[in-house]
Amino acid sequence: MKRLLLVLSLLIGLHVYSQEKVSVEKSVTGIQIGFFGAEFYNEARLSENFTLRSQLELYPSIWGGDMYSKTEFALAPAISLTPKYYYNLQKRKDSGKNISNNSGNYISLKFEYVPNWFVISNTKDITVSETISLVPTWGFRRNFAKNFNYEFKAGLGIGKILKKGYSTQIIPDLSFKIGYDF
Repeated sequence: MKRLLLVLSLLIGLHVYSQEKVSVEKSVTGIQIGFFGAEFYNEARLSENFTLRSQLELYPSIWGGDMYSKTEFALAPAISLTPKYYYNLQKRKDSGKNISNNSGNYISLKFEYVPNWFVISNTKDITVSETISLVPTWGFRRNFAKNFNYEFKAGLGIGKILKKGYSTQIIPDLSFKIGYDF
């Protein structure tokens, strides 16, 4: 009876030990480009399912048409910090799906600051209004061809222009980007 208990204990122990612990990557750095901007980012692991994404982004603007003599554009910078919770990594791993470079579904809370440091444009004397925003988002990230990725996210939050006379506004966040991880 003691031998049977010992063998069962060893088998259960081996089974538990052989279970692979799923976790986000220690650090993922890359670039992403889409219709609504380009960004350089780093996602650093905080725990097994949590990361902190820090990013520098350039937001595009374009205008033109019958009212303007030419088509004009501007690129304005933004800085953000985004804690992300990847909630389905274990399920993806158990299904045999790729989880490398944090390939999974997530929910996040994006804190963003748009400064008036510089604007890249083909028009002179363009400025942006300094803005802060807080936007909860849902998204997914998938990898292909080893280091390439695509990411979709959608959210709705609040933001404020940091000038007198402006009230809090609703801020949408919709993005689809393709990127490369270094």
